[in-house]
Amino acid sequence: KLEEDLSSLSLVERNEYLEMYDLKQSSLDTVIAKTYNLLGLKTYLTSGPDECRAWTFIDGMNAKECAGIIHSDFEKGFIRAEILSYEDLYKYKSYISAKENGKVRLEGKEYKMQDGDIVVFRFNV
Repeated sequence: KLEEDLSSLSLVERNEYLEMYDLKQSSLDTVIAKTYNLLGLKTYLTSGPDECRAWTFIDGMNAKECAGIIHSDFEKGFIRAEILSYEDLYKYKSYISAKENGKVRLEGKEYKMQDGDIVVFRFNV
């Protein structure tokens, strides 16, 4: 019943509802997090003018392999990846501000992707 009620609430209402029951997250969120952990899955993000997207990868994959998740041409023509951590984006509030503060870095094909990386892939085919 609790999960059903949560599904129909806004984010603010949902958080208040969980707080009423002294819960940090819903059971569904717990199951998803534990399943990701059990299967060794992580998530990286891409963002553009039209959309922001989350991509699931297997822990230990490198940047070139992760580029291939989006499209095989990205992997074939991989040049480098611009990486910004989610924590740094949250701290600096924008990609531009994070870049001005030296938090956007260039990584090569062997870079091991991290959970929460925000990535711009550079490639040429």
